[in-house]
Amino acid sequence: MTTFDQVIGQQDIKQRLLTMAEEQRIPHAMLFCGPTGSGKLPLALAFACRLLNNSPMLAKWAHPDLHFTFPTIRTKSMSNDHQPVSDDFIKQWRELLLQDPYFSFDQWMNAIGAENQQAVITGGEADELSRKLSLKSSQGGYKVSIIWMPERMNGTSANKLLKLLEEPPAMTVFIMVCEQPEQLLETIRSRTQRIDIRRIDDADIEQALVDRRGIEPDTAHRIARLVNGNWLKAVDELSADSENQLFFDLYTMLMRLAYMRNVKELKMWSENIATFGREKQKRLLTYFLRMTRENFMYNFHQPELNYMTQKEEQFAVKFSPFINEANIISISELFNLAHRDISQNANAKIVFYEMAMKMIVYIMQKP
Repeated sequence: MTTFDQVIGQQDIKQRLLTMAEEQRIPHAMLFCGPTGSGKLPLALAFACRLLNNSPMLAKWAHPDLHFTFPTIRTKSMSNDHQPVSDDFIKQWRELLLQDPYFSFDQWMNAIGAENQQAVITGGEADELSRKLSLKSSQGGYKVSIIWMPERMNGTSANKLLKLLEEPPAMTVFIMVCEQPEQLLETIRSRTQRIDIRRIDDADIEQALVDRRGIEPDTAHRIARLVNGNWLKAVDELSADSENQLFFDLYTMLMRLAYMRNVKELKMWSENIATFGREKQKRLLTYFLRMTRENFMYNFHQPELNYMTQKEEQFAVKFSPFINEANIISISELFNLAHRDISQNANAKIVFYEMAMKMIVYIMQKP
């Protein structure tokens, strides 16, 4: 079970939802929109628990009047005529919720062994949801349908859900938890009450790191400033083998090898990164852009302008002079161009090797 006390920050949204419940002014369909790591799903879960009177049955997320819909994949064991539905993966879903209601789409994909498959909400899932909601409430109160990532509904599913929203079953509340509402049908959006959930305030992230993770206040402060209101990113920063640690090592290696003009090692560097998946390559380039910007700003010696971890700042002490007025634009454009090419499915080996070769020239430019 998730309570509002367990949701990090978002005090205004919590109060708004509690007031709705207390005054019994609950829309039949709600759309929780917000960035990754802002706590949309935990808020939806806490609100659902409140509507279901915090029943003990919610302890393992198995309440008969709470229904979950989420993106699924077709496994090898499924027959060709079977449309995957959420119940096929409800065990993994409940396990993930019990571990921590703050999780990412990538974590969900790993939990169901998706590998390179595209996860969607199928028409079969919409049929199954309609069947469940047609039944009377087992407890005589609300029936709650939480639809996570509704932007991943296929066309059939979206149209069937629209019919459900147009003629909702009695005492049913739909809570859609969405990151890209613009991808939903306009007719679906128009039938929901939208609640925009902002990034978590830095102070709330900082306090949660101290209280929940036992982090020293100074470290918690640095992380909170760095993650831009994303609790998932804050947790990832605590991991010794986090993706950002890998990206930091690759960034420092690129700059060192470019400065040394070590073409052979740079070729090996680019071939290594070419083995990453495209989404990871794009995240790496986004990190490179951030580190370049941070090192440039470090030259102004105004700490409030910088958002770096302690290790990144230690690196910037000696490296930042190499990112200056003469090359900041060229280097930033270089990373942006690589990001565009990777997004357009260009050959990764060529993209990263060419980027590394140009860095040899740019890194030596001085104002």
